[in-house]
Amino acid sequence: MGPMASGSAFVRFWLTDKPRDTFLSSIAKEDLPSFRLACHDFGVRAAPLLFENTTITFRTSSFTKPARMAALDRIGHTIKTLHFSMPHTSETFLPPLLDPVTGEEVNFIYEPYVPSINDSASRLSNPTYGSWEMTDLLVKQYSPLFHAAANIPSFIRAFSALTNLQRLQISCPGQEAGQRYRRSIVDYGLISIRIAVERSNLQYLDTLSLASIHPGAVLYLSPMMGFGARPNSLKRWKRITNLTICMDSIPFTPYPPTDHLKLLHSYLQVFASSLTDFVFRWKGVKGLSPLSLDKEVCLQDKSPAMACPRRCHLALQPLKFERLTTMEVENIVVDASQVSSFITAHRRSISEFNFEDTHLRSGTWDQALAPLTRISGSDKWKEKAEEVMDVPLLLSPAGIEGSKLNEVLLDYFNCKPRVFRPSIGAWQRVGAKSRELFWGTPEHMKKFLRTSILSWR
Repeated sequence: MGPMASGSAFVRFWLTDKPRDTFLSSIAKEDLPSFRLACHDFGVRAAPLLFENTTITFRTSSFTKPARMAALDRIGHTIKTLHFSMPHTSETFLPPLLDPVTGEEVNFIYEPYVPSINDSASRLSNPTYGSWEMTDLLVKQYSPLFHAAANIPSFIRAFSALTNLQRLQISCPGQEAGQRYRRSIVDYGLISIRIAVERSNLQYLDTLSLASIHPGAVLYLSPMMGFGARPNSLKRWKRITNLTICMDSIPFTPYPPTDHLKLLHSYLQVFASSLTDFVFRWKGVKGLSPLSLDKEVCLQDKSPAMACPRRCHLALQPLKFERLTTMEVENIVVDASQVSSFITAHRRSISEFNFEDTHLRSGTWDQALAPLTRISGSDKWKEKAEEVMDVPLLLSPAGIEGSKLNEVLLDYFNCKPRVFRPSIGAWQRVGAKSRELFWGTPEHMKKFLRTSILSWR
């Protein structure tokens, strides 16, 4: 009688949503696979927690192996965040195509191949790469990884299984600077991802994160001028409201190559009408602000320094995000006038902005943030302005003289770059790093701070 009562009590507990979900959330993720093997219902209930965040590192059989695709069909609806990684390696490098008879280089003009939905045999009846001769040449000279990356139907099938996908993160790190103008297998994979997203019913996808990508990636992800783009391609990407980009830096020089900067500007135009949250970081040395490329002299020159000088020299249109509420840029070089223009243009929508590790080429932060005074009608926002800097923690005897301590701090701060984060209530985004002091007794730290020249809050 006891076991039966215990069993019925557990059944009532298990069939009650809130207690069951609380119990499942307390199980360590590494224990969930074993928990799912206990019984079928355990497996069904634990799957959303186990597969909610899924990472795929692309390999030759990622989207072609039948067993993997069958598993994706079973769990795809539980995936809400997909991390797709395809790093640049020696395996992704593509050598020139050579004619087997003459040894001369053969030009390959890629046109994405997507077979008709109604014709299942079209992939076998039509050449995949334009002609049977070119298809044969590519099969013989390029690795299976290339053909897997260019297999668009397999990408469409995989993404079609992710019916509840909300966040997509794409990462392709490791490209060498000398390979920026060479196409690799990674670029063909990006084309396949873009087409798969456009042709799959991903109605909940609203967040896109491009983590550690190379500058040329935006060409292959662009729905306007990318390979295989269609007139209705923009419709899918205009549903993206949150965009995060971390891009390999394009070094700032007096006359930098402008091809990749123009591609970036054009890519951001895609999200002008839908974006509400935008984060951009240059990885490496500081680069130009992606929000004010139309005002850069190097992009207004009639003869810009770029790899393809025959390209159109039309002036770039200013970026205007109609619904932008939060913005963060990091590791950039910008003019005070450019910051001021951006704030003025977005004053009706933006509520939070953060300039992290930002260097002003010209002007001051007071000039850059002058629109805030006009918008608020006073200078009270300056009272809440926060100047962030590295504060040294000196573990010295508590009896140190205040004058000597101040002298050391002044020397330190005079040689350290400072970052200014403006704040006017809702205009200020709280920094991610909290101030924490890990060493010293409270009395020691109080005495230290009282003798400091800093106004500590």
